[in-house]
Amino acid sequence: MLKKTLAALALGTALLTAGQAMAADYTIDKEGQHAFIDWKISHLGYSFIHGTFKDWKGTFSWDAAKPADSKIDVTLVTASLYSNHAERDKHIASKDFLDVSKYPEATFKSTKVVATGDKTADVTGDLTLHGVTKPVTFKATFNGEGKDPWGGERAGFNATTTLNLSDFGIKGPGPTSQTLDLDISLEGVKAK
Repeated sequence: MLKKTLAALALGTALLTAGQAMAADYTIDKEGQHAFIDWKISHLGYSFIHGTFKDWKGTFSWDAAKPADSKIDVTLVTASLYSNHAERDKHIASKDFLDVSKYPEATFKSTKVVATGDKTADVTGDLTLHGVTKPVTFKATFNGEGKDPWGGERAGFNATTTLNLSDFGIKGPGPTSQTLDLDISLEGVKAK
């Protein structure tokens, strides 16, 4: 009788544990150049200047069965901005805009993830930029997950948002340049 009770208890515990999938932790693969934080801003209303940040790091937790339990944490070095024009980059980094000597980092920490479709979600979090912290929502798309050729496991996402620069105490360079579009690609390597 005791053996049957222990067996039933073990089976019940196994079934309960199997039904409670846990979010996996990932390190964003910036080193392998499989992740990007890109931006664009209007130039006089005639074209767009595109750029990226070269130095940043981050992690995320992901469970496809429970997207609401997902989290993301990213820190970037503001002086790593790059728009393929040295003088412009120097100006953007100056006190006129990002003031990177005073605000060397920007961070994003998620506070809520709400699924909006089979592979889409709104990811809301606190963005700290130029010394100001504001809630920002990204429109995220889940690209997929699985094994990689090197014996690891990966998951990937894209996310976009538009920032009002004035929300962060930054004055755009002209009337058509008061918003900044962010386009982010994240590929993470699952922690072992």
